[in-house]
Amino acid sequence: MSARPGSYRLTSPVWCVPVILFLAMFFIVPLAANLARTDAPQGWFFYYQKLLYDPYYAGVLWETVKVSLITTLACLVVGYPVSYFMVRHAGRWNALIVFCIVAPLLTSIIMRTFGWRVLLARKGLLNTLLMDIGLVTRPENLADDRIAVYIGLVHVLVPFMVLSITAVLQGVDVKLEESARVLGAGRSRTFLHVTLPLSIEGIATGCILVFVITNGSFLTMLLLGGSKITTLSLLIYQQFTTTEDIGFAAAMGNILILVAVLCFIVQYALLRRRNGS
Repeated sequence: MSARPGSYRLTSPVWCVPVILFLAMFFIVPLAANLARTDAPQGWFFYYQKLLYDPYYAGVLWETVKVSLITTLACLVVGYPVSYFMVRHAGRWNALIVFCIVAPLLTSIIMRTFGWRVLLARKGLLNTLLMDIGLVTRPENLADDRIAVYIGLVHVLVPFMVLSITAVLQGVDVKLEESARVLGAGRSRTFLHVTLPLSIEGIATGCILVFVITNGSFLTMLLLGGSKITTLSLLIYQQFTTTEDIGFAAAMGNILILVAVLCFIVQYALLRRRNGS
């Protein structure tokens, strides 16, 4: 007799023991140790109060959120058209586009960021091109401008947005769009009322991935922008390497973990609401 579809049963709970031990050793224990390091002589919540009420650190928190939101929005604007083209119009070129998107992920983020520093430098390719066509009269060091940070972040993170949206768009039946067109809806109305709502799950997943990864990214801010953008992750790096205040750095890390957990809770709630469960 064949088993009913979806009727699966774990043969023995013993098979879960290696996974539980692995998570406990490399995830739960380090998190608990990180939390214990925030016990300052002035009190358990001293570091957290410093983060929230000190004007400088509160400004860094806001800068972290702002950079993450702008990067997420930019990745969505860049990534959604690419995903839509891949699923609906790429045809035989789809494999090549996927390769071009995934290939940069195989390269170190340090090399990619340094690449932008070379391109945006005072004597870099971009400045040379702008001077040759007469748009600028003297070269500017764009690598030390704030915009360079966003360019570097979007370049690194847009593949996560594209792949997340593409996975969901591939499951959207083309017949639904065709039915809307037959019933009199134009291209834009079909996209806004059929395609876009059905791809919300991919958009939410991509946005959360980009937002969380941006929160924890510090190499781009370290190598680009001329130190004009300071985020919480960069501050953690400075606390470890310069001031060596491990307790304060641990508190900042816990804040980033809390933000990531809240993002995943929001995603889970949205998915449950959409599935009607």
